[in-house]
Parts: sequence; C-alpha cells; structure tokens
Amino acid sequence: MSTPLKFYQVGSFAVGNRLLGDEQLSVQSRSDRTNSLTSGHRACQGCGEALGARYVMDAAMAATDGKVIAVNATGCLEVFSTPYPETSWRLPWMHSLFGNAAPVATGVAFALKAQGRSDIRVVAQGGDGGTVDIGFGPLSGMFERNDDVLYVCYDNEAYMNTGVQRSGATPPAARTNTTHAVGENPGASFTQGKNLPKIAMAHGIPYVATASVSDLHDLEEKVTKAMSMHGARYLHVLVPCPLGWGTKSEETIKLARLATESGLFPIYEAENGVITETKKIRKQVPVDEYLQIQKRFAHLFGPKGNPEIVKAIQAIADRNIAEYELLGERQ
Repeated sequence: MSTPLKFYQVGSFAVGNRLLGDEQLSVQSRSDRTNSLTSGHRACQGCGEALGARYVMDAAMAATDGKVIAVNATGCLEVFSTPYPETSWRLPWMHSLFGNAAPVATGVAFALKAQGRSDIRVVAQGGDGGTVDIGFGPLSGMFERNDDVLYVCYDNEAYMNTGVQRSGATPPAARTNTTHAVGENPGASFTQGKNLPKIAMAHGIPYVATASVSDLHDLEEKVTKAMSMHGARYLHVLVPCPLGWGTKSEETIKLARLATESGLFPIYEAENGVITETKKIRKQVPVDEYLQIQKRFAHLFGPKGNPEIVKAIQAIADRNIAEYELLGERQ
C-alpha cells in the first residue's frame, strides 16, 4: 500500500513540489525524466491519451533504468505519434496490427528470454478499441499463458481515431457516431460492453490495476509496482478525449477526476485475482456534475432531457461505490 500524501492547499487536489521530499516527487516533476513521448506528435489539444502514455512510459523507464521495449496497437496513440517517416518515441517501439499488440509483445518477451536478456522489460499499449474489442481474444491468451508483459489500455471510451464509433468500453447513454441520441433509449445501450479489469482479474494474473491521468502519483506508483513484478500484468487508464467527449481541452484532468469522484470509474488494484487496495473518493459528486460538461451526454439534460437515464447512470455509480467500498475502509 502506498503512503498517502498530505494536501497543503485548501480546496485543491494539487501538491506543490516544494513541499515534498525527493522520494515523493513524481517522475514527471524530475528534470532527468526520459520524456518517452516527446514533442512533435499530432495529438489533439488536451488529449488524455498523450498524457497517459507519457506518464506511463516515463515511469516504466525510470523503474527499469531505461530498459523497456514498447509494442503498440493501431489506434490514436500510434497514428498521432508516428506519422511516417516521423516518430515522437524516444525508446524502442514497435507497431504491428490493430488486435495483436499482446501476442507481438509476448513474442518480443520470449525472444529476449532466448537471448538471455532478463534485464529488458516489455510493455504493450492499446486503446479501448484495440484492447476491449479487436484484441480481446489475443489479450486473454496472454493472460492465460501468464506471459511476462505489462499491457496498458488507454481508455477514452470509443474508437476515436476512426470517427468516434462505439467500443466495448463506451459508457451507457453516450452518443457516438454509431449510437445516436435518438429514440426511447438514446445513445449507447446499457446492456452492452465489458468490464475488462474484472475480466483480467478473473484470469488470476499477478497484477491488475485501474488508474487515471488525474492522479499522477497513483498512476506512477502502479506502473513502478507492475514493472517490479513478472508475469502478465494489466493496467487500465482512463484518458478523456476532448474531441470524442465534446469537452474543452483544458478540462481533461477535471473530467478524469470527476469520473472517479462520482464513482463511475473506480480506482483499485488487485493481485492474483483479489482486490488489495482501493482509492477512496475524496469528495463525492453526483454523476450529473460529470455528465453535463460532455456534449456526448447533452441529450440527457435540458428541456428535452431524460432524468430517468441519469438516475440509471447514478445507480451504476452507487453500485460501484458499494462494491469497491469507495467511501470507507475496505475490510
């Protein structure tokens, strides 16, 4: 369990680095960070995935003395960071197909093992489309074999790169270009999708965790812990998308925080299929505070809104709060 940090600014979620000891500084606050995903990429302004990838890979590089190979699925992250013949990556990086990042990473790990290179670690990356949907079967195979790979899913809750289509991680009632806000049940269905962190836990793999770009210390600590372990590991990171969510570019971190504080995106970690720690909600907010600032949920509010659907979404958050004991200590 990580040591909680004290918050000195009243009403703020930030901690001035001047108030922290060297051992508590985030990787991102250090001038000697790797800057794994450097400037020059073509991500949208406020892109949560660009932030998440930089945070994760810099932490992974710091934890392994810079000895990491990354394997990337097709998707926004791959497209905006490597427009041929350019790249913004400052580490060994590979790209294959949309759905096979997990088995390609497995192949890299086995090749390193055959060479006797136990010092080099492998990280696979993908968005929710390439992870929850297209790459779901190969990823399950990686989990079942317990291959020595950390797989990171950057979840922006739709296929953003190809035009904002619904994915298996799209939340209920969200408007996408394939789930229009029309009819009695507008937006994405309440009966579709999958909870991949839970599915990963069901495989009994050594480590599963959820994280958010709104809590840098928690995210970096989980990456560091994952890199200290061997076998299959899975990290699911919430990364808001201003374009697909219909939000202001400067609200990315705020949105990620509201998702957690409302209970819609619980933060926890598990080892060998058992939850070991959850992040408690610091200041609970109703789901409408999170939903109203996103255009993909605009049809739920206003004169022609749908308060019953908002109540149904609130019920999901309430179930998460109860299941993960987000308002109190875990027993």
